[in-house]
Amino acid sequence: MVAAVGYRVGPGTGASASGRGLLRRRRRRWVRRTAFGVTALLVVAGGIGWAVYAKLSGNITPDEAAAAELARYDRERPTSLVKDARNILLIGSDSREGSGNARYGRDSGTERSDTTILLHLSAGRDSATAVSIPRDLMVNLPGCRRPDGSRSAPRFAMFNQAFQLGGSACTIRTVEKLTDIRVDHHVVVDFHGFKEMVDAVDGVEVCLRQPIDDRAAKLRLPAGRVTLNGEQALGYVRARKTLGDGSDTERMERQQRFLGALVNKARSNDVLLNPAKLYPVLDAATSSLTTDPELASLRGLYALVRGLRDIPMEQVQFLTVPRESYAYDANRDQLVEPAAKRLFERLRTDTPVVVEGNGPRDGSYGDSYPGPFRDPTVTVSPPPTFRGNTAAEDTCE
Repeated sequence: MVAAVGYRVGPGTGASASGRGLLRRRRRRWVRRTAFGVTALLVVAGGIGWAVYAKLSGNITPDEAAAAELARYDRERPTSLVKDARNILLIGSDSREGSGNARYGRDSGTERSDTTILLHLSAGRDSATAVSIPRDLMVNLPGCRRPDGSRSAPRFAMFNQAFQLGGSACTIRTVEKLTDIRVDHHVVVDFHGFKEMVDAVDGVEVCLRQPIDDRAAKLRLPAGRVTLNGEQALGYVRARKTLGDGSDTERMERQQRFLGALVNKARSNDVLLNPAKLYPVLDAATSSLTTDPELASLRGLYALVRGLRDIPMEQVQFLTVPRESYAYDANRDQLVEPAAKRLFERLRTDTPVVVEGNGPRDGSYGDSYPGPFRDPTVTVSPPPTFRGNTAAEDTCE
């Protein structure tokens, strides 16, 4: 009877079909179903995210052979002087192997570094300095392990022969002996990968002071602002004989200006904040890369570049190592000293580097000058200034 009274107290509040109990049960079922749905969605999304991460990481080729070779010579390599500063060697390969590369010439079985850039990232990630090393620079090459397992003898030869003789490991050891700078990481990219990255950002705008009609580079472009697709960009950065004065120095400066424009485009909100555009950029970038094992994953790359987003474009600098015609062959290069030594020392010690577009090619001025309102017999020594440009510069202005 008490129980019966208990059920009847407060009609509509107990187990009746129209009572609050039914509402609570429906609410619990809805919460369970919603939780299950959200969980399922997260699992699916996580699966897709992991699949994307795995694919992009799997695109990158780890350079295990170079790592083993460098470990063999670790005792003779330079020591890193500044914690958290990083030096990355970027190598553009002229290999005709692989998808899309055969059209640029017959594969002779050899491979040279078409472009080599030493990228220095400051410890505080407030500046980035990219130094081009001429492929025709005469340097001392160390003995290197060839692809067939034999070893080459040390020799005095053009810089780009290092990559042909012993791949990235030989190039790294050559750069380290030349500069006394420890190379922390390296990245190798081929023709096809370069084109894909440019196309992935929907082209890169450059400014042409004169029209280009270059059959060898397959370029026919008007003067002024032009957006280059991947194929056109490759021709633009590789052309040498018909653009400008035909020198390799001018070609490197053209490459530097293009890379500055590419950095600007990749960092724009239109790319970085748009997943539909960001994925193809990452896919193209990772598919074209061979890196040291530490960088051969999205996590490794992210750990390296996560601080680069905040570097002002004015502090992303490009320059060419101070060089001049080689004394015994005008078609080859040699370092200009002491300018080159000063540049390498500043990079090695993570000291700021100053560049000016109208500076001398050898970086020779800035050694000393009379200070304003000072005794003219007393001189001060400002930082040396090197010929170069920044990613913020507009070449049309």
